[in-house]
Amino acid sequence: MTDRAAQAAELMARHAKRGKRYLWTDAFAVCNYLALGRTVVADCVNPWPLTRAAWRSVAERTGVRALEVEVVCSDEVEHRRRVESRVADIDEHQLPTWKDVGGRDYRPWTTERLVIDTTPLSVADAVRIITDAL
Repeated sequence: MTDRAAQAAELMARHAKRGKRYLWTDAFAVCNYLALGRTVVADCVNPWPLTRAAWRSVAERTGVRALEVEVVCSDEVEHRRRVESRVADIDEHQLPTWKDVGGRDYRPWTTERLVIDTTPLSVADAVRIITDAL
């Protein structure tokens, strides 16, 4: 397991370009959880078809089902309020600004997925919808 994680870190260092950093999380998830029969939830902005395909590939290689979820906030005023009032919960984590969020290179989904609009939902409601879909 340590060798796989070390190799993943090496790959990440060599390929620290757009989308390539997901190689590390991909390898980490495979070696530490999916390979052990555990459930993995990858909570991340997944803006490109390349990275979405990488997560599906992890599931295929390990013989598990993948549930892709696109979480949106259709109310722009509420979305902005959430972004601007967010508090970092990871040491030294630089949170995106509203300008950062609007300027992201986010490609539309073309594959099947569960879409959850969080505008009217609590976190518990969104989690329940995802859990029910599993």
